[in-house]
Amino acid sequence: ISLLPFLFFKMTNLNIFFSFGGTALLIVVGVALDTAQQIESHLVTRSYEGFAGPRGPRIRGRRG
Repeated sequence: ISLLPFLFFKMTNLNIFFSFGGTALLIVVGVALDTAQQIESHLVTRSYEGFAGPRGPRIRGRRG
């Protein structure tokens, strides 16, 4: 993955400044995956809070 930008510029014979390297690509992909995971976990947490309600779960055990 880190060599893809280098290979792209070599195959297309573009002589522009090579500013977007493989390490940057790995960082961008990692941050995007982490952000998506945090959003998903936040949505799941909100879903469970809605089910439990503000005073806790609606189903009580024998002690309640």
